[in-house]
Amino acid sequence: MRAVGYRKSLPITQDEALVDLDLPQPEPGPRDLLVKVEAISVNPVDTKVRRRAEPEAGDTKVLGWDAAGTVVATGAEVTEFAVGDAVFYAGDLGRPGTNAQFHCVDARIVGRKPESLDWAQAAALPLTAITAWETLFDRLDTGRPVPGAAPALLIVGGAGGVGSIAIQLARQLTDLTVIATASRPETAQWCRDLGAHHVVDHGKPLAAEVAALGIGAPGLVFSTTNTDLHLAAIAELIAPQGRFALIDDPESLDISVLKRKSLSLHWEFMFTRSMFATADIAEQGRLLNEVARLVDEGRLRTTLGENYGRIDAENLRRAHALIESGRAKGKIVLEGFAD
Repeated sequence: MRAVGYRKSLPITQDEALVDLDLPQPEPGPRDLLVKVEAISVNPVDTKVRRRAEPEAGDTKVLGWDAAGTVVATGAEVTEFAVGDAVFYAGDLGRPGTNAQFHCVDARIVGRKPESLDWAQAAALPLTAITAWETLFDRLDTGRPVPGAAPALLIVGGAGGVGSIAIQLARQLTDLTVIATASRPETAQWCRDLGAHHVVDHGKPLAAEVAALGIGAPGLVFSTTNTDLHLAAIAELIAPQGRFALIDDPESLDISVLKRKSLSLHWEFMFTRSMFATADIAEQGRLLNEVARLVDEGRLRTTLGENYGRIDAENLRRAHALIESGRAKGKIVLEGFAD
């Protein structure tokens, strides 16, 4: 089968950073689906793994943790899916990735593709939707008020993949005032179009930007990017006893600034359930089905930003380069393999 991977961790400017491969088709395990991959999307985790995880000598590593496709075989213990089902999912960090024509995935972390979306539109959603959902509802517990705080949520990095779906989920499923950050006119408008009540510029002093809204100190903050740069401002602007969540990977983070206000810190990693086969692993499949329902009802929209065309090494190198530039808006999607 066709696939894209790498043999050595290299800068994305080098042609060998990602290469076209011909690999054996995988066989599904007892709880697996074998999926014919129709479309994928690219996430920051793809670039991080490519830079940090060196394959063993002589081996190749296939990246990719978002896919939409068709079930072509099921494991012996699978009862909830059948051959021919259209699905979408975010995969497992510990298994080969979705940048391949065929892919095996644990059925418990798979959802049914929204009927109203095409393959590319659906592939944009799973990883970011799971990350945003788990952060908002499992970590930040958005339904529980922070005493004395403004009933508001600040999303730092609102135009990125996770921010783009978090804005929508917060608007549709909570009564919170949603504040997003963006630093360019086009990304600010993107956030407004997705439903943000307010957009502030994270290129300016963030605490002052939020204070100028005149709504009071938000009780909840969700940081999707550059947390180390914004942490002092977040600690200043958030309400006492507030809840703060992040998803990025700062090299260091001095959380002592959170103590004075008794702030709680929540670090979300959407691969935790699959990595540790937690007792609630099937929650990811269920939440993806709920996302699909909300999409088909017209309450959520795809966060597809750009479609880079077919799935091959050249187009994936372009996608990785844009992700690494920090200027992506929404999700980058690729669709179909060469005949």
